[in-house]
Amino acid sequence: MPVTREAVEAVLRQYTDPHLNQDPVSAGCVRSIEIQGERVSVQLELGYAAGLFRSGWAQTLAMAIEQLDGVSRADVQVDCVIKPHKAQDQVPALANVKNIIAVASGKGGVGKSTTAANLALALAREGARVGVLDADIYGPSQGIMFGIPEGTKPEIRDQKWFLPLEAHGVQLMSMAFLSDDKTPMVWRGPMVSGALLQLITQTAWKDLDYLVVDMPPGTGDIQLTLAQKVPVTGSVIVTTPQDLALLDAKKGVEMFRKVNIPVLGVVENMAVHICSNCGHAEHLFGEGGGERLADEYNVDLLASLPLSMAIRSQADAGKPTTIADPESQIAMIYQEVARTVGARISQSGQIIAQSMPNIVVSDD
Repeated sequence: MPVTREAVEAVLRQYTDPHLNQDPVSAGCVRSIEIQGERVSVQLELGYAAGLFRSGWAQTLAMAIEQLDGVSRADVQVDCVIKPHKAQDQVPALANVKNIIAVASGKGGVGKSTTAANLALALAREGARVGVLDADIYGPSQGIMFGIPEGTKPEIRDQKWFLPLEAHGVQLMSMAFLSDDKTPMVWRGPMVSGALLQLITQTAWKDLDYLVVDMPPGTGDIQLTLAQKVPVTGSVIVTTPQDLALLDAKKGVEMFRKVNIPVLGVVENMAVHICSNCGHAEHLFGEGGGERLADEYNVDLLASLPLSMAIRSQADAGKPTTIADPESQIAMIYQEVARTVGARISQSGQIIAQSMPNIVVSDD
């Protein structure tokens, strides 16, 4: 009995891609199935960066196809092709950037910048080209987290473009690079919004699959400007399980919904503290808060991370966990978050043909 394409597809349908929550056939990942006698070759294409997941996934599916009667050998090839996705209407695309991910929180101190840095580094480890824009103007910290020496300034090209700095394979731009560490930004809202838009539109990013924007905390003027003027593909909300933080995180979810930006999921930080002496687990900030928020707004709980000295000390030392200790359980959680965020974007809506951004002139 010769092997049929239907039989191969039936095998593939039994396996769910954990990031897409669908089997490869239903998710539209199958590019080709070739059958030559007893040999089967399958090509899959994932729309998200999955460098650390790809080969294991290919192996799992190949072994499953080899169980079919009449198959002596199966080869499965999995490629990752990241495409630009549509953002809000009326917002022109950003040159050289395919997808923009806003990392936001309702209040400060919940680990938003740490999450943004680890998400960016995890996406890069999965094989994507990634940039980080530190839009947290009043408390920019990405320079420290990426180990950029104090006083480093970006080069300027043609008196117009800032060239992003590079660290750990990620392109980086921050307001902190344009001012010095000691002087606080004493600015009013409109000045901040103007400076931020300049920073976003005048940075010469080099072919990014993802630009991670570390947003300032809150849901005010700056956040709205960003949401209305920058083509954000999706947002990640960061919170702690504390009731107060959750209250503010809800406002963040509501804000993104109002401006038609999909919420890709929630990351809960400081969910549990494990005593380094005795191993006792204690929920210092309450329990299950991120889960309740995710349920209430029907979004994914992407991760629940512990209150951990390592996460803090590694970020402070300029090497966040994802690269400081890449095989650790916490680093693996960040990799999972990165793949899931990429997968959600790939499912989020229409792909745009990116050649030249449309320039729209309006009267406002």
